[in-house]
Amino acid sequence: MTAAAHSLSKPPPKTPGEKGRITGWHVLIGMVLFFGLIIAVDTLFIMKAYKTFSGQVASNPYETGLTFNRTLAQRQKEAALGWSAGVETPGGTSVIVRLEDRDGQPLTRLSLTGTLERPATEVGRQTLNFKPLGDGRYQASARLDGAWDLRASARDGSNLFEIETRLVEGAK
Repeated sequence: MTAAAHSLSKPPPKTPGEKGRITGWHVLIGMVLFFGLIIAVDTLFIMKAYKTFSGQVASNPYETGLTFNRTLAQRQKEAALGWSAGVETPGGTSVIVRLEDRDGQPLTRLSLTGTLERPATEVGRQTLNFKPLGDGRYQASARLDGAWDLRASARDGSNLFEIETRLVEGAK
């Protein structure tokens, strides 16, 4: 019986080297405090961002919305016209646009204007002056080296057709 009574007594005193020992409880408390601090700071940042966000992604959202509505209406008109365009860049020295109606017939007597811009910058922007070649084809001189974005507009008396495409010259 004395052995059982002895096992219920206090644990033996710690040795001098065990005083600063890190236990599992210390690690658990440290982890909980660390992640609690991270969550608290993230919550503070989220609340600040939410309270200061105006809800606008454009400085003039109403006007931007009207412009977008006009763009959608223009795309619907273009779809109803049934016109199509093909673009060629022979030799990298000119841009040729071929326009056809919904039946595949060439569109002649159009006024065609356009610009070439680099995809990431406006440096080197080129204004294109298209001249009719016949058979629905229109040509403009251009310097095509690398990637360019073509934006062109074809007009007749009452219709407008917009062409947007990326041109990459010299890529093999």
